[in-house]
Amino acid sequence: MKEDNETETRSESKSFIESFIEADLKEGKNGGRIHTRFPPEPNGYLHIGHAKAICLNFGMARKYGGKCNLRFDDTNPVKEEIEYVDSIKEDIRWLGFDWEEREYYASDYFGKLFDFAVELIKKDLAYVDDQPADVISSQKGTPSQPGIESPFRKRTASENLNLFERMKQGEFDEGSRVLRAKIDMTSPNMHMRDPIIYRIIKSSHHRTGNTWIVYPMYDFAHGQSDYFEGVTHSLCTLEFEVHRPLYDWFIDQLKSDDYRPRQIEFNRLNLTYTMMSKRKLLELVREGNVSGWDDPRMPTLCGLRRRGYTPESIKRFVDLIGYTKVEAINDISLLEHAVREDLNLKAPRVLGVLNPLKVIIKNYPRDKVENVELVNNPEDESMGSRIVPFCNEVFIEQEDFMESPPNKFFRLAPGMEVRLKGAYIIKCEGFKKDEKTGNIEEVYCTYDPATRSGEHASEKKVKGTLHWVSARHAVDAEVRLYDRLFNHEDPSGQKDDDYRKFLNPASLKVLNGCKLEPSLKSAKRLEKFQFQRLGYFCVDYDSTESKLVFNRTVQLKDTWAKINK
Repeated sequence: MKEDNETETRSESKSFIESFIEADLKEGKNGGRIHTRFPPEPNGYLHIGHAKAICLNFGMARKYGGKCNLRFDDTNPVKEEIEYVDSIKEDIRWLGFDWEEREYYASDYFGKLFDFAVELIKKDLAYVDDQPADVISSQKGTPSQPGIESPFRKRTASENLNLFERMKQGEFDEGSRVLRAKIDMTSPNMHMRDPIIYRIIKSSHHRTGNTWIVYPMYDFAHGQSDYFEGVTHSLCTLEFEVHRPLYDWFIDQLKSDDYRPRQIEFNRLNLTYTMMSKRKLLELVREGNVSGWDDPRMPTLCGLRRRGYTPESIKRFVDLIGYTKVEAINDISLLEHAVREDLNLKAPRVLGVLNPLKVIIKNYPRDKVENVELVNNPEDESMGSRIVPFCNEVFIEQEDFMESPPNKFFRLAPGMEVRLKGAYIIKCEGFKKDEKTGNIEEVYCTYDPATRSGEHASEKKVKGTLHWVSARHAVDAEVRLYDRLFNHEDPSGQKDDDYRKFLNPASLKVLNGCKLEPSLKSAKRLEKFQFQRLGYFCVDYDSTESKLVFNRTVQLKDTWAKINK
């Protein structure tokens, strides 16, 4: 199912989650409290799919005067790193949200969780299983076929307590024993068939070091952590809907009063031409298919930030697609539309030429330089104007000149006239060609002094207006033209799962020798601009005083659909 730009109407209606929350408030549940949490695993960088969950959890707390915790689900030390913890916090703050002093970790509760597991053993609701993981999995059965009980299911509580304590002390090898909840091997819900709740991992944890040898599984730690923190609404994606009975079962064994977190599921954020699997994104990084987690082609928040996306555009996109109970693939063009809308209001207009062709204005004095005043952003008068120098030699785009143009070509060609943005009308009188390659090297023009833009300009009109840069004052730059990383709408949803064959070979094109107006020499990293007629661009981290580097954020129009028809 593919969603299109008609989703704009969704932002006007109330989501089912808001209806649930308002009903709970009306009934006075949890003393009128609203408390949510965002629980990322610190095993990779956040991507735009996580942005939807961030906006929902922090957004609902903000809207209803509640609180939202940041809680790291750090239950697997093999895959977790402090680097990921730091990046997650940076991304959330970049989106405009703050967890204040409420920064928690599942590892904060390792002691409580262990004690809870011991209580389950004492109640004969958990047991140690000596079978390998593949055997346990094979005994689970199918949704239509009951599972097979483990031969260790009838161990006594005292025997299980002894074994579990020895697991904790590191007496057994990894994979040799697990602790399982004793629920129902005939349940139609596979997650209720004696799920594993603890396993042995002998790797150092980024917070607890080597204190723990046994680690809780996500399903065991998640709900209990919600309970320990007083969370009222546990908002998660649809794949956890079948986990909810297990979530509730654990809470039933733990709770001591009427309070319990309420789990509500919503659809994930899926995008065309994009892959969201953290495992596969990590493969792209490690295999060198991208330059890193923050490669501007990646759907990671740090990658989108480096490309020039704004927090407001991402939040606007999330608002447009909304929250439903139906899984869908959203068209990436809607995200790009949200970016354009936001940058259109914020980004100063500047002049830049990516593929320069020199134009020499023969009748313009060689030693003369004029200051041309250009508006920074017609959408926002408060941004004022700037001065751009103009002289007898300027650069235009190579594609803006043709030796033998087709009909309705309103740019520069022999005998044709165009206006240089904010300056004069010029007429092509000739050109010079490289004899070996046939490439146009220079174009020769004349200008009409009475046609300078402004209130005293003549009434003369032409159909074409070109952007330009003064050759004498131009600043050199490297420009990286980024496009979609994949050339298939659903690169990770194919049968053979070989997503690499859908990598777009044209996803990055590096242009050197680009010419920019001199005001950009002082542009700061991540500063955003609209290069007139070309698109929106952002100063890259690699940019220095001696070498400007710009990334293309998004084109002015969605050309992908036309290209791929």
